[in-house]
Parts: sequence; C-alpha cells; structure tokens
Amino acid sequence: MPRELTIDGVRIADDTDCWVIAEIGHNHQGDLQHAKDLFAEAARCGANAVKLQKRDNSSLYTHEMFNRPYENENSYGPTYGLHREALEFGRVEYQELKACAAELGVTFFATAFDFKSAELLADLDMPAYKIASGDLANVPLLRYVAEIGKPMIISTGGGDIGDVRRAYDEVAAVNPQIALLQCTAGYPAEWDELNLRVISTYREVFPDAVVGYSGHDSGIAMPVAAYVLGGRVVEKHFTLNRAMKGTDHRFSLEPVGLRKLVRDLQRTRIALGDGHKVPYPSEADPITKMGKKIVAGTTLPAGHVLRREDLAFKSPGDGLPPYELDAVIGRTLRHPLGEDDTLTFEHLEELLPETLEPAGAPPHGDGAR
Repeated sequence: MPRELTIDGVRIADDTDCWVIAEIGHNHQGDLQHAKDLFAEAARCGANAVKLQKRDNSSLYTHEMFNRPYENENSYGPTYGLHREALEFGRVEYQELKACAAELGVTFFATAFDFKSAELLADLDMPAYKIASGDLANVPLLRYVAEIGKPMIISTGGGDIGDVRRAYDEVAAVNPQIALLQCTAGYPAEWDELNLRVISTYREVFPDAVVGYSGHDSGIAMPVAAYVLGGRVVEKHFTLNRAMKGTDHRFSLEPVGLRKLVRDLQRTRIALGDGHKVPYPSEADPITKMGKKIVAGTTLPAGHVLRREDLAFKSPGDGLPPYELDAVIGRTLRHPLGEDDTLTFEHLEELLPETLEPAGAPPHGDGAR
C-alpha cells in the first residue's frame, strides 16, 4: 500500500508538496467575522487548510474543572468553563465557516475533543478529523472517529512509541486513512524537545502512514526540516497579531510568516531534486570562469618534451582540464607555445605505437619467442 492520503481531493504523498494546516484553534477570540478574516488571510498565504477546535464543554470537563476560577489576562470568563464557552462556535457558526472556506477554496476541518463534537462534525460532513495529543490514549474516541470513515490526522505529543502504536493500530483496524504528526505538547515547545528525528522513526515503524509535524515552536524553519525528513503534513498555529489576547497567539505565525513558510516548503520540494548528481546549464559559465585549464608556464619551442615545471593551471577553464596533466607530461610539442597559451592535444606529437600497451600486456622484452 502506498504511503499516501487524499484529503478534500488533494493527494498527499512522498512526491507531493507539504499539506499546510493553518491551526486557528481559538485565535478567533469567539468572533465569527474574525474567524472568517483568519480563513481569508490563511488562504491568501497559500495554506491548504484551516482548522478549528471543537469542544462540547459541558460534557468534556468535570464540574470541578468547568467551575474552576479562571481570572487572568487571557481569560474570556470568570471560570474555565465559561472562558471556553465564550470561545466556542456551534453548528450555525460552523455552517457559515464551511461556506466561507468553500468560497475561498481552502479546506476546513476541526479537532474533535469529545464524542458530541465528533458527531456534530460528522453531521457537517467534514473532510477530515484531527485528534489532539491529549486524546492519543483515548481509544474509545479514536475508534468512534475512525468509524466515520474520513482521513484522520493524529498528533502524538506527550506519548511514547507504544502509545502511538496503540493509537495507530486501533484506528488502522477500522480506517487506514491516517497521518501521524510528531508533536511536542509544550506551548511553546523548547527547541531541544522538538525531536524531529521521530519523523524518520514513524516512517520506519508505520510504513503505510503519511507522517508530519505539528509545531508549537515560534519560527518557520522547523517545518522545512520536517519536510526534508519525510514529513508531508505540517500544522502551525495562525493569528493576525501575536500580541492579541489569548494563550496561543505568542507562538502562532502571523500572515507574513505563514506566507514565507508555504513558499519555503514549496521551494524545498523542488530543491531536493532526484538525487542524481549532474551539471546544469546554469553552471556552465561560472564553472568556466572559475575553473582552470593547462597552459604553458613559459615560452616553449617545438620539439620540447614537456615537464611538470613547464606547465601551469589558469582560469578560464576553457581548455584541457588539470586532470589531463599525466596525459601530457613527457609528450613532445609539435608547435611552439607562448606563455599562457592554452595547451591542446593537437599541440603534441602522436604517441609511438610501442608506447601504447593494452592493459595487462607483458613488459617489453618478455613477449613470446
């Protein structure tokens, strides 16, 4: 089975561009128009997809956690539950955003944090489903979403390879359309904890899965490294202004960063090439200018037998290359040369037949008698 995935009609595989997700999460601040603006800007930046996070807060959290005081500079409510509710979109908003994304030509989907949210997203016919790192061990939810039958993108932050294998096996038994994202669930993640080589590990351990990177780092370089390692899905948080109120904005990309990220990922695919070392036409003039040829180091008369000290290597490299040195030493000049004159084989007397011995021939005097 090839390592590929098709989401919303777009094929994702080793030979394709990276599929870039602009993770909006709750950076829309509970404002529908702000969410539409984020969708539009992400589309202009070249992102393939925009993603939200769907929670049914009343059933997702314990009463204690829902009612826990949450009064800080990033709070949208006096308790954690009310804070989450202020940032949550329902069916009507999702329908509007689905229509908005379709008009923009960008794929829209969401993370399902619970069964009710997954059910709503299924009713809305989302083209794919994200599973957050926090649900890597949530086998019942993994199975439930797998049975919907759409592609699943699973972040793997906070887990070990056993956790990832268990999640993959549970989903693959029902639905083989899987992408596994290396992720470190720090917000933001420290550079020495990104462990991008896990992408190579996933490609080896899960040969049928598309692999990628969900980055909570604040730059654009790591997704490019992930692509080089074989990652073909990249998710980065996205905002219009990193100074906005909310915990995710500070490690999110602004439009200029997302635009550069998409550009750099596309350039990386092209720049990786096919692995065959060949010269390109664009190199011909520079290499001739910088390269060397064999020239006469001084004035040399006809009949002179060439020695190493008679010759020099000088630019431009539009004559005999220096690797031909051994082929001209000891040869007799047919024509005189001035200093810096380019040496060619036409300047040399022909080699006598007896000096041209086939490989493996016996030395002179040892032939058959």
